[in-house]
Amino acid sequence: MVSTLKDAWKIPDLRRKILITLALLFVYRLGSFIPVPFIDTEQLSQLVNDNGIFGLFNIISGGNFGNFTIFAMSITPYINASIIMNLLAFAIPALEKLQKEGEEGRKKLAQYTRYLTIVLALIQALGMSLSFGDLLLEKTTFTVFTVVLCITAGTAFLMYLGEQITENGIGNGISLIIFISIVSRIPTAIYQMYNYVTIGTLSIISILLFVVFIVVVVFGVVAIQEGQRRIPVQYAKRVVGRKMYGGQSTHIPLRVNMAGVIPVIFASSLALFPATLASFFPTSAFANWISTYFAWGSWLSTTIYVILIIAFTYFYTAVTFNPFDVAENIKKQGGYVPGIRPGKPTVEYFSRIMNRLTLFGGVFLAIIAVIPIFVGNFMGVNLQFGGTSLLIVVGVALETVKQIESEMMMRHHQGFLKS
Repeated sequence: MVSTLKDAWKIPDLRRKILITLALLFVYRLGSFIPVPFIDTEQLSQLVNDNGIFGLFNIISGGNFGNFTIFAMSITPYINASIIMNLLAFAIPALEKLQKEGEEGRKKLAQYTRYLTIVLALIQALGMSLSFGDLLLEKTTFTVFTVVLCITAGTAFLMYLGEQITENGIGNGISLIIFISIVSRIPTAIYQMYNYVTIGTLSIISILLFVVFIVVVVFGVVAIQEGQRRIPVQYAKRVVGRKMYGGQSTHIPLRVNMAGVIPVIFASSLALFPATLASFFPTSAFANWISTYFAWGSWLSTTIYVILIIAFTYFYTAVTFNPFDVAENIKKQGGYVPGIRPGKPTVEYFSRIMNRLTLFGGVFLAIIAVIPIFVGNFMGVNLQFGGTSLLIVVGVALETVKQIESEMMMRHHQGFLKS
């Protein structure tokens, strides 16, 4: 990874993209220190520390919720809007048609996602402002309007930053924002563990075992992310004029985890949905019920979280990989999978292989995400999103490095052709 970054830095165009990415992420971190006015942050911090559900908001937002900065809602409304639009694309023919129209269709869908993000952010901001009335230093129409405007604008600005990184920088902007949010919490997590060791809650052996767990998870994530099933494809010989084409053997690489870390991000976002509802009525019996039965680490919330991860793994794989299109392209080019007849049998073969790979990848993601929950319960420490955070950090880092390598490869070929 280090050598890849060094080589990329030597290419002017890539260096410019890396600098743009770093600059925009720096702007995001600056915004994380701008508090929303009229909020009693000390009382809010106490509420976040005492309530495990509200603590989830703080982890996903990189501490912005606990400090109630302009990015208090983080990018969660955008992720929810993306999930809703992807689901609606399967249910509404007009949206499905837009999805298949290429670049112009995707631009329209992206615009609809932005509008829906603003609507969801406005609803969530209004609910938070009204429900956290006790946290307002002055509860008036003006203060509520100011708080709603600040955090809604903050989410809209984060969405803009993410899109700018994707278009003009390196990597997926939204994923990188979540990546930076998680990484920014590492010093705080290390300090908390140090305090746990100091007061005797954790032993040195527990810390060493946790470090070993992190190393094993990193190796496991890299192995699964890089793992692939190669499907052999044979192309028949054909004569065009006086030239002969085809006759060679190749393969189609099917990744074990084709969805990457997107299912974990989506599942984490939906796992916060009960907490979102509870935040609208923080002192009500409903909020207490949510805190009791949907507390992070409970059997119910863990079961739902596992189901969501596996379901989104299948869903996102279905969106990105179409067995029918792959089989049809192979057939048009005069190719076939050895031992499998072209057409419907090939589609069924690819579907069967992808179902197995997706199940394995989804179960792996779920296991890595929930192991820290059981470890935390065993040690008596709430690790909350430890496994999820690790999956996102490693996955986003791998995907970003891959994009840098592909950009370098493309420019290498361009240089070769120009010379």
